[in-house]
Amino acid sequence: MLFISRRLLHAFFILLGVTLISYVLLFMLPADPVRQIAGRSATPEVVASIRHQLGLDQPFFQQYFNYLIRLLQGDLGRSYLQRTEVSELISSRIMPSLQLMAAGIACEVLIGLVLGTLAAVNRDKAIDKFLMAISFIGVSAPQFIAAMLFLYVFAVVLDWFPMGGYGGFSHLALPALTLGVLGSGWYSRMLRSVMIEVLHEDYIRTARAKGLSRTHILLRHVLPNAVLPLIPMIGIDIGVFLGGLVVVESVFGWPGIGQLAWQAIQQVDIPVIVGVTTVCAVAIVIGNLVADLVLPWIDPRIDIKKQ
Repeated sequence: MLFISRRLLHAFFILLGVTLISYVLLFMLPADPVRQIAGRSATPEVVASIRHQLGLDQPFFQQYFNYLIRLLQGDLGRSYLQRTEVSELISSRIMPSLQLMAAGIACEVLIGLVLGTLAAVNRDKAIDKFLMAISFIGVSAPQFIAAMLFLYVFAVVLDWFPMGGYGGFSHLALPALTLGVLGSGWYSRMLRSVMIEVLHEDYIRTARAKGLSRTHILLRHVLPNAVLPLIPMIGIDIGVFLGGLVVVESVFGWPGIGQLAWQAIQQVDIPVIVGVTTVCAVAIVIGNLVADLVLPWIDPRIDIKKQ
């Protein structure tokens, strides 16, 4: 209980910092959201009236304090342009993003496990160097380039999947595979490093001396210990994916909060931008907390009281 209370306190200050940084960056933008609402032909009186109605004529810290008060009451504000509660906009987009997030994480973990295992058991061989090069390319490739390449090859040339949109597995496959391929490099490189260390442990030498098969040693002794460092990475990805789906959702026309954030950025819709950022920060904090609680359940040797 003390561990959870401490982590929740840390989470509070993290979220406070996220909202403050977001507000500072948006306050410094040269674009004026009031002009976006009023239009170019609006008179100075109309612009001043709209600015007063939105509270944008107040000092920065007054605006930020008002936002925090509303946030503590569960109010994320109201969209400047759509005239809709930000919480309603996010809730209407959250399910597609959760589906894409779950599928993307499943793809990247599965691909990372396969590549990392093959690289570790073939350490310093040609296949190891080839797989690590592929992993490096994956983590370095821009999302937009990778998404467009996948779209061209699998949707245009091969015609295996639709060009985009929201629907069943056929619509989900390409964006999830794009996220999986790009993110799998981190998992494969991490798993390779940990597996190499585990393979040199004394209990692995003992298992070999007992005559256990290589497959049995890998599945029963090496992988269960090697995957433990990957669990916190999954917790982080829960939030990172929610906030990092902007490019993939835009390319594939997936109606999630990433696409909502991109539209809000183009329109300088500050309440929506800050609302999406806050929700993603909450998701990261919850993902990390869940990962920390799951680790001791998987490996009883880990004592969360000492963390």
